[in-house]
Amino acid sequence: MNDHATETEEKSPLPRMVSVGDVFAPATPTSIEDAGVDGDGLADLALKAAYSVPQFTTEWIARTLRLSLPLAQQLVEQLKTDFLVEILGHAGPFNYRCSVSQRGRERAVRLLEISGYVGPAPVTLEAYTAMLKWQLDRFPRVNAGDVAAALSDLVLSDHALEVAGLALSSGRSLLLHGPTGNGKTSLGRLLHRALHGDLWVPHCIAADNCVIRVFDPRWHQPSSPTLEPGRLIDQRWVRIRRPFIAGGGEMTLASFELTYSPAQRYYEAPMHLKANGGIFLIDDFGRQRVDARELLNRWIVPLERRIDYLTLQSGQRIQAPFRPMLIFSTNLDPDSLMDPAFLRRMGYRLYMGAPTPEQYAAAFERCAARSDFAVPPGLVARLLDRSRAEERELQYSQPHEFIQRARDICQYLCRPVALSEEVLDLAWNSYFGAAGSFSDDFGVAHS
Repeated sequence: MNDHATETEEKSPLPRMVSVGDVFAPATPTSIEDAGVDGDGLADLALKAAYSVPQFTTEWIARTLRLSLPLAQQLVEQLKTDFLVEILGHAGPFNYRCSVSQRGRERAVRLLEISGYVGPAPVTLEAYTAMLKWQLDRFPRVNAGDVAAALSDLVLSDHALEVAGLALSSGRSLLLHGPTGNGKTSLGRLLHRALHGDLWVPHCIAADNCVIRVFDPRWHQPSSPTLEPGRLIDQRWVRIRRPFIAGGGEMTLASFELTYSPAQRYYEAPMHLKANGGIFLIDDFGRQRVDARELLNRWIVPLERRIDYLTLQSGQRIQAPFRPMLIFSTNLDPDSLMDPAFLRRMGYRLYMGAPTPEQYAAAFERCAARSDFAVPPGLVARLLDRSRAEERELQYSQPHEFIQRARDICQYLCRPVALSEEVLDLAWNSYFGAAGSFSDDFGVAHS
């Protein structure tokens, strides 16, 4: 394990990096200065954590704050010097048994009234920004083969593959539009597969004496443990798969701001900040509880400058990096939703219309194969004929729906799972709400 020499100035906010095999990781800080955050703030965090237990050890402080044992020892020594903790004895090398003094308890109560955050120590906003840029600059570029493999579940034209790939490779935004049921959301989700590499994100960041939680287990998936953290990797960072985060009609302008919890007295990062380094999908755009133009105006500066401005409770604004790939998906007309100024800022646009009969047949065959169904000859042709006869528009989503319903029907009737005209008739009727019953299609008697 060797130090990695980065091409940065000595005072760069970028954490010192270490190499573990072919993986680069932030090196664990061994001193308060090396941690990059305010020493008094770290001591206060240690005191709040210690206040929650009758007794603690230096090692416990290190685990709770995700710090090295030598650094935790420095914090305990500082708390002892300030008469905030009492040393009860030794628990091993560099490891004391301690308790919080009466003076320490009084101070901890005051600190918790200001900020209720107790947990992994933060990194600075500057360190997070520098670390994100350092990683993104070193990820392999996405190529056409990556995109084709990622989207192989879908039946797409060469043009669609090319536009989606160019958007992902460039990191610019992508607008997917067209009638419902034709794969816009699926494309946005599957495109994530083409992203290379894992990403280091902090548990939380410190900005203007406030704590902002970044790591979110709902959205962030820790990568497979291919390396042992050991004592040389900074445990304030978590190695995750590059994120995919999606929001829909429930979003408002407040969804894109810091969320302050009055009960916990710290901040939660907005979804797009948690999506940095990955993909942020705004699904069903235009159906949100806020005017679409207001929502679009929110993204003008981030899309142009790759930075965002977030507001704290105090009114102080902080500058945060904006580095997700932003995807809009809508079944509304973009020209009626967006003014020309915003459309010019949109990186790429892709219309996803209804499939041709040939594309529909290919989608049906592909979906059936994934579900281990054999497709009898002429079955798809019958579907297409019925669509024409009933003047129904083809949709890419229909094959999946029909096949899933066919499986449900066969299992319900205790029959072998197989496609047939009778099964597909019932699947059709149950999907479109058309007339039909089990007795009509299967001869099952009704009392």
